[in-house]
Amino acid sequence: MALRSKNAQQVWKSTTFAQRRRVLRTLQKYVVSHVDEICLLCAKDSGKTQVDALLGEILTTCEKIRTLLHHGETWLERSPREVNPMMMHKTAYVEYVPLGVLGIIAPWNYPFHNMLNHVLSGIFSGNGVVTKCSEHTSWSSMYFHNICRAALEENGFDPDLVQLCTGMAETGKALVECPHIDKIFFTGSPNVGRHVMKGAAPFLKPVVLELGGKDAMVFCDDVKLNEVIPWAMRGCFQNCGQNCCGVERLFVYESIAKDFINGIKDKVATLRQGCPLGDDVDCGAMVMDQQCDLIQALVDDAVAKGAIVHCGGKRNTTTLGQFYQPTLLSGVTSEMRIWKEEVFGPIMCVVVVPGDNDDVCVNMVNDCPFGLGSSVYSASKYRALAIGSQFNTGMFTANDFGVNYLIQSLPFGGVKESGFGRFAGPEGLRSCCLERSMVIDRIPGVKTTIPGAIDYPMNTTQGMGFGKGLVELFYGDTLWGKVKAIVNLIRYG
Repeated sequence: MALRSKNAQQVWKSTTFAQRRRVLRTLQKYVVSHVDEICLLCAKDSGKTQVDALLGEILTTCEKIRTLLHHGETWLERSPREVNPMMMHKTAYVEYVPLGVLGIIAPWNYPFHNMLNHVLSGIFSGNGVVTKCSEHTSWSSMYFHNICRAALEENGFDPDLVQLCTGMAETGKALVECPHIDKIFFTGSPNVGRHVMKGAAPFLKPVVLELGGKDAMVFCDDVKLNEVIPWAMRGCFQNCGQNCCGVERLFVYESIAKDFINGIKDKVATLRQGCPLGDDVDCGAMVMDQQCDLIQALVDDAVAKGAIVHCGGKRNTTTLGQFYQPTLLSGVTSEMRIWKEEVFGPIMCVVVVPGDNDDVCVNMVNDCPFGLGSSVYSASKYRALAIGSQFNTGMFTANDFGVNYLIQSLPFGGVKESGFGRFAGPEGLRSCCLERSMVIDRIPGVKTTIPGAIDYPMNTTQGMGFGKGLVELFYGDTLWGKVKAIVNLIRYG
């Protein structure tokens, strides 16, 4: 597969940006005209509601395409760099060259978007792409992959440029170690991410790791509860909590905590859960059955250490399938596993910030091994920014949630256990390329020659005299010193 993509990439890398935009426009046209079909496929394969599919799969993918169409070429243009006075006769710039073939190991939580995300940036930057989809969403991934191939073929290009492989861990391992793969983009757990790094290390193969998060949402004491409660609901329960940048820790200031819990408890308890293909539901299913077991273990540990379950807290046995009840949990403290371990499920964990103290809040938020996204809600955007700017996270939003990723000109990624490297934005698009430093002559007929003073065979006295003259001329801070430097250059040159 990688070799087929590599062969197709030899032609594709020479295409113009206008040709690449035609392929992306074909994809965009298909997506926009097949929204219902794509959302239904996502719901069938991953258990999410169709509205969650529209928000998390369609909207983000369409915006990624729009951003690449409008800004991608500019982001990959040559980047001029300043030259120093010694090199004033030169022109310097950085060019962004396709790496070759990118290897993508995609997760299961958003099968459509995760299928297209790196394919879009990969092919727009001139690369071939081989994707290993999750074994839990292989069925829909095959369909979505064929959309990409059809868009290439429709515009007269070799569909072998993009490849899809399915399978278990051995398939991902083979992709990482494949000699025809030039860079790996992995989205998944920190544990598997370490295995990816280990597999790539013997080949010195670069990797980008997006390893999930434990994102904090903060409600300061000056917020209006009726305005922020909908954000808490969306942040915690969208896609049944199976979001890399979903809200896993809800920090509520002490003076409003009781009212907040009383105001949101019934909303969580009355969320409708069931099969997303039938009647209206608010929460769908978990993609993996074993995730329900992990969630239960985290909730049980928290309750054993003093947390309070206001609603939910167990599997939903009223309907067949992999369902965990939307849960409201308060009294969460740092001694509990759920404070630091990623839940990836429909759990709202309320943490009280004592004394409504901003500094204490910052310390509590940063007491976490993950560092992906974060948000702060306050009546003052300046206060929200002052708090959020101290968070050790890769992304922050004031008085909003999840919009970083909908602004595709921003890089997406985190720190600590959330991984490293970025996708989206110019940083992400350029990460699909070799950043090559270039220097050429600026003035026709003027070129660099090696002065006799530093040419071989060396004369130490002459070479040192000439060299010190250069240093003083370009870096000395007195006019008299520069005059003497010129004299020495003439003397020893």
